[in-house]
Amino acid sequence: MSINQIILRSLKKNIKNYYLYVFALVFSVALYFAFVTLQYDPSMDEAKGSIKGAAAVKAGSVLLVSIVTIFLLYANKLFIKRRSKEIGLFQLIGLTRNEIFRLLSAENVILYFGSLLIGIFIGFSGSKLIKMILFKIVGLETSTTLQFSIKALIQTLIVFAVIYLFILLMNYMFIKRQTILSLFKVVSSSEGRVKKVSLFEIILGALGIICILSGYYISSKLFNGDFANVNELFFKMIFILGSVIIGTYLFYKGSVTFITNMIRKGKKGYLNINEVLSLSSIMFRMKSSAFLLTIITTVSALAIGLLSLSYISYYSAEKNAESSVPTHFSFTTAKDAEAFKETLKGKNIDYIETQIDVIQADVNVEEILTVSMEGMNFDPNTLTLPVISDKAVKGFDLKQDETLFTGTSDALNKMMSFKTSGNIEWSGQKETIPQKYIGLEDKYIIPYNFTNGGLPTAIVDAKTFQRMKNDLNPDLQMDSSLFVGINLKDKQKLEEANKLFQSLSFDENAHNFSQLQVSNNQKMNMGLIMFIVAFLGLTFLITSGCILYFKQMDESEDEKPQYTILRKLGFTQGDLLRGIQTKQFFNFGIPLVIGLSHSYFAVQSGWFLFGTELWTPMLIVMVIYTALYSIFGMLSIFYSKKVIQQAL
Repeated sequence: MSINQIILRSLKKNIKNYYLYVFALVFSVALYFAFVTLQYDPSMDEAKGSIKGAAAVKAGSVLLVSIVTIFLLYANKLFIKRRSKEIGLFQLIGLTRNEIFRLLSAENVILYFGSLLIGIFIGFSGSKLIKMILFKIVGLETSTTLQFSIKALIQTLIVFAVIYLFILLMNYMFIKRQTILSLFKVVSSSEGRVKKVSLFEIILGALGIICILSGYYISSKLFNGDFANVNELFFKMIFILGSVIIGTYLFYKGSVTFITNMIRKGKKGYLNINEVLSLSSIMFRMKSSAFLLTIITTVSALAIGLLSLSYISYYSAEKNAESSVPTHFSFTTAKDAEAFKETLKGKNIDYIETQIDVIQADVNVEEILTVSMEGMNFDPNTLTLPVISDKAVKGFDLKQDETLFTGTSDALNKMMSFKTSGNIEWSGQKETIPQKYIGLEDKYIIPYNFTNGGLPTAIVDAKTFQRMKNDLNPDLQMDSSLFVGINLKDKQKLEEANKLFQSLSFDENAHNFSQLQVSNNQKMNMGLIMFIVAFLGLTFLITSGCILYFKQMDESEDEKPQYTILRKLGFTQGDLLRGIQTKQFFNFGIPLVIGLSHSYFAVQSGWFLFGTELWTPMLIVMVIYTALYSIFGMLSIFYSKKVIQQAL
């Protein structure tokens, strides 16, 4: 039999084990080629000035290559171990190691570069759809065409050719290092098994759970005022990251074994067939993959967390715009406001105008703060706040000695929260004015350019306001103290008015804003980030799911003799399959649940820095991720079912 015949027969025999590997490779190539096509696409030029689209896509493609490279190298490692006996037989029939290496390389060339070409074709076919999705998310109105990029093709071929060279090097090193005897033992020795749970493993298990829970606890307290010092916050974040990652590793290394051993002891050794196939396998096999599962869990949590945060920001864009610019249009000069009003009148667009005089003044708020300001950029003795009169806003009527705060951001409120009442003191150039602080409301009245980064706006009595205005500190005042707000009577004409706003030439030094444009800009920026994170997360989801699937294939093949014995003892396929279903539920469910838990506490600790909505965007991301991840668990069950059918 010639080498070519051996290659073809070997390829035909093993192709059924490679189908998911080929799918993941084709998908990765297609996604990478589509990403690189975006990078070189002329239609992205419209996005470069506003959202740095090409640079962001290029960064995403680099991360994508890293994920795919790790996956392909690990998958190749699993497959070559599975074929160790086959390699040993080739040596027994007289093939040299170099001939075996050439045989495997030729087989890999057919699979790898065949998948590469299919992936490029699919990536080219879907590149227009991906561009349309991106432009839809970021709100760009531009035409897209199906365009083949030679630069993208060359870059894709170079990148995946380099990955293939690494695969060849790995195969060569494996074949050279193994003896014939070791090749027949490599599969059976790949999973460590023990008969008894040691005290050390029990300690590791308990320590892993403690590390994870301590990280969760501190993350829940991160921005509630307990750690207001900036340096302390930084060290707490480092501690959370370290404790959760180390705790995850120890959990897989010892906690799973510890918990399953407690369950087994609780049953006093009387386990049914379901528990034998599930608990025993999980108990002794999961710890051998602790490092891999830790990486999968951590990166899954990172992907879910980043996607949740970007979607929170995207989902909250309109509400953030309403808090940043409380009126449909905001102006700081009467001239610009007048020009815009004349334009609206020319188009018969009715509006309501609001004018508010805003001054800046220092106030001592030390008595009403609930946390220390040490290490922050604010001095509680001289905190500069915008001040307006109660007569300028409807619904407010304060006494002469009262001050009301309104419109602080959620993020700032977490780090610098105020009491419900207390005494404060306004400072002018010549005098100080003691006041009673009467609370904080969430109503936004003036745009963010007056509020020094989201600080609250102070409302005082008209007489107090005039008194403060006569004693202003000129160093604190902004270029303009006038806020002109314009609200349209008919919101249906907001799009038209926004286009008129964009078409006018205003004073470059003025701070003029359109509420709709602020919302669109946030959607544009966060939409691109969400798009890239979603595709990177999808790539990692598929590659990590494939890795877990390949491992379950190995375990099923390794446990095939046990299935044969159990079948001979009278257990049916249904009996064995129920145990396998439970086993796969835990094998895929444990990393998923821990990843979701990690991402939840990460998002929960700082979501308010990104938007105003938490549960809806976060749950949508988690449900989609769980549904896609579960597909690989189902595939593993189907494969195990086939192995059970072949066991007897």
